[in-house]
Amino acid sequence: MLLRKAPDVRYSEITPRELYLRRREFLQGAAGVAVGAAAALSPLGVARAGAQAQGRAKLPNVKKSPLSTAGEKINSYEDITGYNNFYEFGTDKDDPARNAQKFVTRPWTINVEGLVKTPGPIDIDSFIKPHALEERVYRMRCVEAWSMVIPWVGIPLGDVIKRLAPLPTAKYVEFFTLNDSKQMPGLRVPVLDWPYREGLRMDEAMHPLSILAVGLYGEVLPNQNGAPIRLVVPWKYGFKGIKSIVRIRFTDKQPRTSWDLSNPREYGFYANVNPSVDHPRWSQGSERRLGEFFRRKTLMFNGYGDQVASLYTGLDLRRNY
Repeated sequence: MLLRKAPDVRYSEITPRELYLRRREFLQGAAGVAVGAAAALSPLGVARAGAQAQGRAKLPNVKKSPLSTAGEKINSYEDITGYNNFYEFGTDKDDPARNAQKFVTRPWTINVEGLVKTPGPIDIDSFIKPHALEERVYRMRCVEAWSMVIPWVGIPLGDVIKRLAPLPTAKYVEFFTLNDSKQMPGLRVPVLDWPYREGLRMDEAMHPLSILAVGLYGEVLPNQNGAPIRLVVPWKYGFKGIKSIVRIRFTDKQPRTSWDLSNPREYGFYANVNPSVDHPRWSQGSERRLGEFFRRKTLMFNGYGDQVASLYTGLDLRRNY
């Protein structure tokens, strides 16, 4: 058998840890053999059990949105809550489900800053209350070449921005995550320049697909998924979806974002899903949907090109990655 040296193996070709842990499930599933006990003993199984231990509170008056992605199989609650990127709680995919159990999300204040008519702090419940909750089923694509389909519950970001009334000079909106090392053990490690920060161009933020999520599967957002409120922009890579937001700032200058600050060669401001532009260390041309064994072709703008491509007319998407 021909073996390649480790440096020649591309990151995207490595079987994800979650799938490796579930390898018996794939093999035995073909023969109809149950693997519940094996899954429960795996590290991911332990993380999922922890995710469910938080309790699952239903959100009231959630309406289905016509903007949901149709015809896609939704990932399980266990997949969505047990396999996460949330570096404030650890860098392994099962760290957030383990380490965010006691994270306190009430009381919670969002501070509105910058070029806005009325800056100042807003209690999160007052922040959300004027808006109807919608369920939006979206494809979500991670830059690490895995993906999910998630039934988010949230409020349109554009509606929130209109209510906050930014000044005409505001061209961008910037978001910041809570920076609390007592609750977030990952902050004790200088993986990034904390606090985590992200940004959108104003027209991107106002697009109907952009939402602030407060739940999933019709229930309150779990801690490890970004409780109590997070950004969801489905045509962009997952690192754009900043979690546990405490500050929103309107500015006339393009903000620096966490991954751009960390490694501008690999991560740009826009973060649009573009399968024709490889990450320097792996291909972006295909992805592995969580729960599936085989890879699938990655779609431009994560399949939302008909809705959002016009935002980038004239913009070189190879340079502006």
